[in-house]
Amino acid sequence: MATAFYHDERCLWHSGGEQALFLPVGGYVQPPSATGFAENPETKRRFKNLLEVAGIWPQLDVRSAAASAGADLLRVHTVAYLDKLKAMSDAGGGNIPPHFAPFGQGSFEIACLSSGLVKQAVEDVVTGGVARAYALSRPPGHHCLPDASMGFCLLANIPVALEAVRAKHGPLRVAVVDWDVHHGNGTQAIFYDRADTLTISLHQENCFPPGYGGAEDRGAGAGEYTNLNIPLLAGCGHQAYLDAFELLVTPALRAFKPDLIVVASGYDASCVDPLARMMATSETFRAMMTQLRGLADRLCDGKIVVVHEGGYSDVYVPFCGLAVIEALLGQRSPVIDPLLEISDLQQPPADLIAFQRARLEAQAWRVFG
Repeated sequence: MATAFYHDERCLWHSGGEQALFLPVGGYVQPPSATGFAENPETKRRFKNLLEVAGIWPQLDVRSAAASAGADLLRVHTVAYLDKLKAMSDAGGGNIPPHFAPFGQGSFEIACLSSGLVKQAVEDVVTGGVARAYALSRPPGHHCLPDASMGFCLLANIPVALEAVRAKHGPLRVAVVDWDVHHGNGTQAIFYDRADTLTISLHQENCFPPGYGGAEDRGAGAGEYTNLNIPLLAGCGHQAYLDAFELLVTPALRAFKPDLIVVASGYDASCVDPLARMMATSETFRAMMTQLRGLADRLCDGKIVVVHEGGYSDVYVPFCGLAVIEALLGQRSPVIDPLLEISDLQQPPADLIAFQRARLEAQAWRVFG
């Protein structure tokens, strides 16, 4: 059965306005370079281009989808927030306080389309229409709260999709594994008291939201013990992610026994990303995706959906994304990651790797006993 890839060119037309990386232009902040805003379309467009050049594109069942609307959005977001987002988008864009997530004219409709791609991907995998799916969604969604945009995210793409499919098809146990380098705070907040959704976030400790690690936050009420945060030390590198999977992610998934695994796949943990300080490589993402595909095969009949989140190096995101797609397909293309050799040489020393593993072992003991 096919692996589907959900994409719409219009998602790449979303704009955050004139920003330098993520700073509003003005004062001592000069107008931006060619790429400007960190969350720009080139990372996604170049990823898609590399899939084509690598010969992978013809092996994917490429699809688009209808935009999310109405009840699908209201299951997660407040009327007041959606109305304000739509009105500001129609009026030319801006930013909704208190958080920073600027957007341009027409971004509301594009965000609904981005959400729709994720919703259709989940629907098709859950109903057996496709074996696996990747949604090239933009703008991203894992920081968005029910009543507020945040961190480039205008709609909570994954929660909107999951609640739409549950409303249509009934109860569904879902594990969301978020390896974006920034904490998946929006997804956590939406499902924090839910027993039917396991949320796992691997992120750089204290990076974003600033000052947050969250290892002690385990869910509440009916959702107690269904939230798992794995804060990692800045610069901890490739091995830390493998250790986190061995000690925490894999045992948590096996214990939860999901009907579906959803991956919030940001590529900003990479060795050259401008918005974080980690040292992951394309092989890190390949290894994590390979493990999750194997777990999905054993736990939930192979049902897995990958949703594109962050990643701000337009040069390196394509190689990391290609590795994830290759792992989904279970094959390799002729493409060689040009940064892999030097990135391997730049990995942290053995004592830092051992220190990070000891922290993970201590957390695993607290979580699993």
